[in-house]
Amino acid sequence: MRNTGAENRIRLRSVFISDVHLGSRDCRAAELLSFLDSIEVDNLFLVGDIIDLWSLRRTFYWPREHGDVVRAILARARAGTRVIYIPGNHDEDMRPLCGSVFGNLQIRRDCVHVTAAGRELLVTHGDELDAAVKFSPWLARLGGGAYALAMWLNRGVNACRRALGLPFWSLANYLKPRLGNAVRYVDAFERAAAGLAAQRGLQGVICGHIHRAGMREIDGISYCNDGDWVESCTALVEEKSGQLSLCSWTQPEQASSHKEVIEVAA
Repeated sequence: MRNTGAENRIRLRSVFISDVHLGSRDCRAAELLSFLDSIEVDNLFLVGDIIDLWSLRRTFYWPREHGDVVRAILARARAGTRVIYIPGNHDEDMRPLCGSVFGNLQIRRDCVHVTAAGRELLVTHGDELDAAVKFSPWLARLGGGAYALAMWLNRGVNACRRALGLPFWSLANYLKPRLGNAVRYVDAFERAAAGLAAQRGLQGVICGHIHRAGMREIDGISYCNDGDWVESCTALVEEKSGQLSLCSWTQPEQASSHKEVIEVAA
């Protein structure tokens, strides 16, 4: 893992990442390693599906870079970063450990994060909202199969793009906004997430699960989705002031200078 030097790192109060899917061939570990190496952070939230146990059960796949991500996170915890791990549905086997504390590493089912500006935000993976987002079982199976096919096709497309010196391109991200059912699902999920925060008397929610980074206000509740490290390579970051923004980190070779804020909310 490249060391940029602490003096060159972006200093942040909190970082939220999810849906890394270590153990999957679609995981973009190199980009995540580059991002982690380029930040200095007080609180690191792992918001579910960090390790893809579903994929590992089907076919064991664990290249060195995937292990490097785990080692980088543990090194941050040993160095004093507060790490909160909230297992998702793909790493739900870790949920029996919720409540455990290992030094600076905590495993939680969910938690409330208070920003530097005093806003109380629910942090949860988001798979618990699936029951509230009512789509027929056959549609869910069709959507899951179509997504798996898109990711499989994407590997071939990007192998060709790499050979031509072109950057990564996501077929799934291209299709999602253009498919009516996908757009309706995302909207329903976002509203269900905001509703969950409102039920708990909180001012916002931070989640992952749907691989769709975004920030919006829904009936006075701040909805923040940190995206994923399979398609978009995005993280939600909190500045020292408490300002939240979405950061896209797509070119590891330019990581020391590439920080693209794609949306900002106070």
